[in-house]
Amino acid sequence: MTRTARAFWLNEPGHGEIRDVTLPDPGEGEVLVRSLYSGVSRGTEMLVFRGGVPESQHAAMRAPFQEGDFPGPVKYGYLNVGVVEEGPEELTGRTVFCLYPHQTHYVVPASAVTPVPDAVPAGRAVLAGTVETAVNALWDAAPLVGDRIAVVGGGMVGCSVAALLARFPGVRVQLVDADPGRARIAEALGAGFALPEAAAGDCDLVVHASATEQGLSRSLELLAPEGTVIELSWYGDRRVNLPLGEAFHSRRLTIRSSQVGTVSPARPNRSYADRLALALELLADPALDALVTGESPFEDLPDVMPRLASGEIPALCHRVTYAAS
Repeated sequence: MTRTARAFWLNEPGHGEIRDVTLPDPGEGEVLVRSLYSGVSRGTEMLVFRGGVPESQHAAMRAPFQEGDFPGPVKYGYLNVGVVEEGPEELTGRTVFCLYPHQTHYVVPASAVTPVPDAVPAGRAVLAGTVETAVNALWDAAPLVGDRIAVVGGGMVGCSVAALLARFPGVRVQLVDADPGRARIAEALGAGFALPEAAAGDCDLVVHASATEQGLSRSLELLAPEGTVIELSWYGDRRVNLPLGEAFHSRRLTIRSSQVGTVSPARPNRSYADRLALALELLADPALDALVTGESPFEDLPDVMPRLASGEIPALCHRVTYAAS
């Protein structure tokens, strides 16, 4: 019997559509998943939607189950939660997370799905990919007890980092963003908040996630001597100007990149699966519900995606719902 599903495709930058796709029957070691939710990030996914992936990074930026190529047509996405309808007995009926695009049903290897812990609601589990990025960033950053830390950029990744740092003993953590509305989210996550001009300085560590050169410049200004900026932003095809004169050398500051595509070398004994499983465990905290700031049906994605990209719909993580079928 031929199975069909519906998938969101980016036809060209700024324009997408829902397409019918034919599903293969699941083979040995594979699962058929029915989507419950998927998530849209305002960061990488919106950059893809706008066509901002530079040609030199087309291979590095491929999502695990991407179809097509940048700038389009391409099926792109990586935050999906569903129910296994067919597959190995130990997975059938389980709610799982998968790095899969926006699609109603899909077939993948059983090894590509991670069971969602019972303590984590399916609707919150769409945040797993972003919390995984935050876990990797903190493995890279190695914060210490009592550190003074700023997280510059209150988007989905920055808020996830702030939420995890708020659990560290004795740490002063402040979320810094130009939008005063982020103060409410910072409070829900247990972190302090400040507008950029009012942020507390003398930081041992700054995690930068605003994807703006103003944010990165401010991150450097907030550091104490010998301090480090962990750079989580990805700028796509944009160039960034930085004040590396002034006191950058005399204060011996460091800018270090962090990227989720590789497990932090600080944890050589951890696998990708270990990191994702940890992220899902951390999502048992209901405070992280604050990161889901909007929701719409899957069928509305061709209209919703341009509005997310333009900022007409303000969002951290926008959740997509799928009708039961």
